[in-house]
Amino acid sequence: MFIIAIDFGTAYSGYAFSIKGREANIDPIVPQWGREHDLSTPKTPTCILFDENEEFLKFGYNAKMEYTKKGNEMAKKTLLFENFKMELYGKALNEDLMITAINGKKMRALKVITESLRYLKDHALNYIAENTGGRTFTASDFTWVLTLPAIWDASAKQFMRKAATEAGIVRESQSDKLVIALEPEAASIWCKQLPSDGFVDENTTNATLQQQPGTQYIVVDCGGGTIDITVHEVLDGGVLKELHKASGNGLGGENVNKMFKCFLKEIFSDDLWNEYETTYPSELQKLMYNFSVLKCVDDDVEISCPFNLAALAQKRQPMENYFKAVQGVLWDEGLIKISKERLRSFFDESLTGITKSINEILKKDFTIEYLVLVGGYASSKILRTHITKRFGAQCKVLCPLMAQQAILKGAVMFGRTPAVVASRKSAFTYGIAVSEKFDASKHKADKLYSNEEGDWCRGCFSTLVTIDEDVGWDETRDHIFTPVTRNQTSVNFGFYRTERKNPQYVDEWGIEELNSFDIEMPNTTRGMDREIQLQVKFGFTEITATATDVDSKSTNSVKIDFLSK
Repeated sequence: MFIIAIDFGTAYSGYAFSIKGREANIDPIVPQWGREHDLSTPKTPTCILFDENEEFLKFGYNAKMEYTKKGNEMAKKTLLFENFKMELYGKALNEDLMITAINGKKMRALKVITESLRYLKDHALNYIAENTGGRTFTASDFTWVLTLPAIWDASAKQFMRKAATEAGIVRESQSDKLVIALEPEAASIWCKQLPSDGFVDENTTNATLQQQPGTQYIVVDCGGGTIDITVHEVLDGGVLKELHKASGNGLGGENVNKMFKCFLKEIFSDDLWNEYETTYPSELQKLMYNFSVLKCVDDDVEISCPFNLAALAQKRQPMENYFKAVQGVLWDEGLIKISKERLRSFFDESLTGITKSINEILKKDFTIEYLVLVGGYASSKILRTHITKRFGAQCKVLCPLMAQQAILKGAVMFGRTPAVVASRKSAFTYGIAVSEKFDASKHKADKLYSNEEGDWCRGCFSTLVTIDEDVGWDETRDHIFTPVTRNQTSVNFGFYRTERKNPQYVDEWGIEELNSFDIEMPNTTRGMDREIQLQVKFGFTEITATATDVDSKSTNSVKIDFLSK
């Protein structure tokens, strides 16, 4: 079992791998990034740089450094994308979606993400070859795991699968070699096998994530873009059951960065800041990197004021004047000194959102024993302290020592045993359009139509799975349908989804049409006494439907398409 897991994050990305045998106890290898820049981190910034002709140049630290080294005129010509993963959050996606670079120019999101994944794939294969005596590997030698936020819509997951295919990670014919892992689930798998010394020791001593059947816990994945929350219960054999469908919000660590920028605008004024942001984009990159380090502490901090920001400001008035009316900040010979209280204020909106999301779960009829914080944003002491103070009396708050690596390492383990998550909650009610025998007491008159077999009601919603229903890993459900006329030679199956529980018709409010397919039923000898078997497989991240005409054995399949047209 050769496995490579890619954690494609909003702020940082990386990979982990294992090339040990199936039965071996594994500690996945996580390469370090940035050594050529005197850094050593388990992930590299999710930044990608293209030239003016949209040709790939650099990724990660190399993209940031190349961009900051270039003169500002050159920086305006090249296209640097960062935090672009959030462009897939909460939107109707299609393959022509455009996203905006720092300089305002646009590219297709599919190409930006495809080239990012291609770089990570090639880097992984080269790194493994260099560390295994030069042995040559190809992508097809591995099962690949791609981690995604659990709160992402199915269309975003399909979008990422397409990008991975175009990046050469898998072929269309080998789609089973790409496993989609939900980020908090991957972290959960890693954390539940950690010893007590694998967690940050703040207010809890010798605490581990217990694995007795019946143990219930929350995993809060604190990423750069999203806060992603799942609730699990340990079952017999150590497998997991999802108790509550994935929830969360878009108030991750990047929200703190946004508040820091608002703070600088408050100091220097909107128009001066906007001029600086437009004129010196490469210098701004250095400033935000320096701030990302300060986010992890809970104390008074100081940060160097960039040269060109100071130069622009001093053309208007002395530097000291900018700081007189702003609370919690001082100017000291080139340094911007920020008080602990003001630093904490940058976290307010994010922490309020996280608290609200966790509270909504704790109000449910669960018996939560643990709350586990993972993700790069969980490295912030301000965040951990807030969550511990707010929820520590209700459950034990844990955070692994390597919070940023928990998802990566857990994803490798998940790639070996995806059945470890035995069941999940359906995020939607799924169904198909059918005709039913017309009943005036329950059907709308305008839905009535007639044929030689009698009166029928068109467009009824036949439920395949209901929202919040438990769906087993790789579960298959069978349904039987019959024709509406004795001479019928084909059937169209149209698929729909909704967040409503019991819709009656497919054209009601809140119902989205997905796609459809036809099945031929050429043998009409038995008239109405014929059957079509519809087999629906609720895979981990996709739904596959297969229809079979029992008499003729005619069959057709489709993967439900969630991308907008």
